[in-house]
Amino acid sequence: MLPESHMAGKLERVEQTNQELEMILDSVYDDILIADGQGVVLRASKSMESSYKLSIESIIGQSVFELERQKIFYPSVTARVIRERTRQSMIQESASGKKFLVTGIPVFDDEGEIYRIVTYSHDVTELVELRTLTAEMSSEMEKVRTELEQLQTRDAQLHGLIAVSHVSQSFVRTALQVSKHDVPVLLLGESGVGKGAFARFIHRASPRSDGPFIEINCGAIPESLVESELFGYEEGAFTGARRRGKPGLLELAENGTLFLDEIAELPLRVQVKLLHVIQNRQFIRVGGSQTLTANFRLITATNRNLEQMVEDRLFRDDLYFRLNIVCLQIEPVRERKDDIVALTRHFLDAINDKHGLHKALSPAVLRRFLEYDWPGNVRELENLIERLVVLSEEDLILERDLPARMVPSDVLNRSESVETVSLPERLEQYERELVAEARRRAKTTTELAELLGVSQPTAVRKLHKYFPQDPRLS
Repeated sequence: MLPESHMAGKLERVEQTNQELEMILDSVYDDILIADGQGVVLRASKSMESSYKLSIESIIGQSVFELERQKIFYPSVTARVIRERTRQSMIQESASGKKFLVTGIPVFDDEGEIYRIVTYSHDVTELVELRTLTAEMSSEMEKVRTELEQLQTRDAQLHGLIAVSHVSQSFVRTALQVSKHDVPVLLLGESGVGKGAFARFIHRASPRSDGPFIEINCGAIPESLVESELFGYEEGAFTGARRRGKPGLLELAENGTLFLDEIAELPLRVQVKLLHVIQNRQFIRVGGSQTLTANFRLITATNRNLEQMVEDRLFRDDLYFRLNIVCLQIEPVRERKDDIVALTRHFLDAINDKHGLHKALSPAVLRRFLEYDWPGNVRELENLIERLVVLSEEDLILERDLPARMVPSDVLNRSESVETVSLPERLEQYERELVAEARRRAKTTTELAELLGVSQPTAVRKLHKYFPQDPRLS
């Protein structure tokens, strides 16, 4: 039997250890809770009282399962450690509504059973609220960006410009930015892509929108007349000149925009005079002596490679550099398929109104439109629609009405009863139009799924089917 003095010394050391443990628990920044292997609370740091709005005495001896049921803290990380037998971390909420990042660590005995569970928590209420606020702000900013893009698209349509595809919308945003600044713009693109429409859009969105928009195709005027058309002429300047002379396009574009299409066709001698106008804002009529002031915004366009023409000395390099301050490349229609349906509807409505008709295109015709490469771009599309409206015998335009280059011979040779579109074909075309409309409005596949009323995987499959090049699939 141990002497009484030895027992007293041992008890004193145990008491001292307990006091040291209490001091350590209370000095640690995080809240600490210690439970036994069954989840009964043995100790807790004093800081838990202020964090969880409770007294330590009220939870000592209590089961964490009961405390979880009462939502003193919920969910209980200690309870999860008991179930999973591994280290656990989670966000826990107190009865007062505070949120804590809690980690529970099991301590095993020699037999591999859980002997103690130590948990420590840190108040992250402000961080969680900040994260929620950041997510809400990001969502609002995304909505604003979406609404801005929709407004820009509607603005473009009000100005007669169809811009539905991501490619076209990106171009519209750039064109709107450029339109604010009174600098020369060079539009590049294949023949028929709509350079004139984009030039008019830039003019209407610019501070000069109240002024005139003067357009001239440099390739459509005889070389001998280009100079007089641009700069005007005085009486008697040449044989056949008007008695009182004639103002040129530079004068007519005063306070507005001058659009020179097919600028590559401008004769070299006229290029020199145009360069002088751009640099000095002055010019003289043909056969005249009075210096006139030029005040217009210059937009030029071509489907030719001006850089190569400069190398071949077919176009002046100094003029090229003056025109190329802002260069915008307009993609061909085959690169912006989403625009085709919108352009088709636009042209079909306009042409029907023009001829007093009510023609419609069958889904099969629309499908051929989407499959076709359109080497003539927007101009070819508009001309074809007018041809179909005028020449088709029925109100519904069918595949057989299309030119042979767009339809395989076996389709053209079908009988009329077979040529009519089947129900699955009509449903597929309608589905494609619905997906296309939702795709224009949605910025993510999750939003797309919500608009279509389907699951996100189904929305992704539809995108793969109809729009495999969509950037959201990469």
